[in-house]
Order: sequence, then structure tokens, then C-alpha cells
Amino acid sequence: MRYTFAIGDIHGCIDPLNRMIDRVETYAPEGTVVFLGDYIDRGFDSKNVLDRIIAGTADPWRWICLKGNHEDMMVAAYADSGSRAVWLGNGGLETEISYGGRVPPQHLQWAADRPLMHVDRHRIFVHAGVDPAFPLERQSEDDLLWLRFPPGESSDYWGKHLVHGHTPSLSNPVTTGNRTNIDSGCVFGGKLSCAVFDDEVAGGPIDFIEVRA
Repeated sequence: MRYTFAIGDIHGCIDPLNRMIDRVETYAPEGTVVFLGDYIDRGFDSKNVLDRIIAGTADPWRWICLKGNHEDMMVAAYADSGSRAVWLGNGGLETEISYGGRVPPQHLQWAADRPLMHVDRHRIFVHAGVDPAFPLERQSEDDLLWLRFPPGESSDYWGKHLVHGHTPSLSNPVTTGNRTNIDSGCVFGGKLSCAVFDDEVAGGPIDFIEVRA
């Protein structure tokens, strides 16, 4: 049996991240880990989080690191001074403090290069959401990074299960129909959550791993 593990919004919380990685690697001898973005901002250890994520993992594990809206804001803030105030007001100040100043170019480039989506045989992984009114290949970057679902909303998602973060709640992780939200508000005193999927079985998670902040 092979597993995919989807980990929700980290937001600079290095201790829960390290404990989550340990829990995942104890759960199975190998697998795919999909990080859903928002590694930075609001928490006080964004630099350490990016250092750990960028360092990666060893075979036979595979890590896929998606872009979140906070990585997008950070990249925009350094590319255009007019976008800087928006980022700083959304947790970017804590990120710069964690670096002792400016974010280095190599971390900005890594953030800029993140994919917006990962699709496997049974599931779609994105940071925020998708709009079922448009084909999967025509989803807008804005929706993938910023969309929020009304409570209880679900769709068929092209025959796959949708996995996302972005919309925090202390009651998450929650599966609603064909959609699972795993942003459990770690940086707001909640927990860091991971949804576990059997790669050979369609549908929602078979388990959750949760680490308290």
C-alpha cells in the first residue's frame, strides 16, 4: 500500500512542522508528501520553515511543495514596492524579522517557482480551491491561491477528490462531500493537520495526523 500525505498551512510554525514530518515518516516507510503552501507569514519562524522545506527529504520519499497566496504576496512585494504594504500587513513583517532583514534571493526564487496544483489518479491538490465552472486546465491563478468555499459546498471536481487549505478553522480538518480542507489554524493556536490517502483507492482521506501547535 502506498500513501500520499497532504499537509496544510504551516505559517512559520517550525516545531509543529518538524513533529509532523517525524509522524509522517513513522506512519509509512515511503510515500508522497504534498505541502499545500503558506509556509511563511504570521508565525515567527518562517525562515526556519523554508530552510527545512527547501532542504527536502531523502529517497524513497517524494515531496511536492505547492505555492500558497502568502508566498505569492512575498514574491510580489520584492518585485514591486507597491505590493509591499499588503504583504507586510498580512504577516510579512514577522517573516522579515525571522530573516533579520530581507528575504534572500534564493528563497524568493524558490517561492516563485512553486507549482499551483498537483493532480494524481484520484485527487486534486491546491492551496485554496478550484472553480468547477471552468475546466481544470483553465483554472485561474487567483482562484487556486485565494478562493474560499461557502460552508457545505462540494462538487464532482472532474471525478476526483479536492484537497486544499487556505481557509482556517479550529474545527478542521473536515471532509465535505468530495472536498477536504486541512487548514486547522496552526498559527492561530490550532493544530497542523495532515490528510492521509491510499494511492490505490479513490475518495477522501483514510486517516488524519494532527500535531498541536
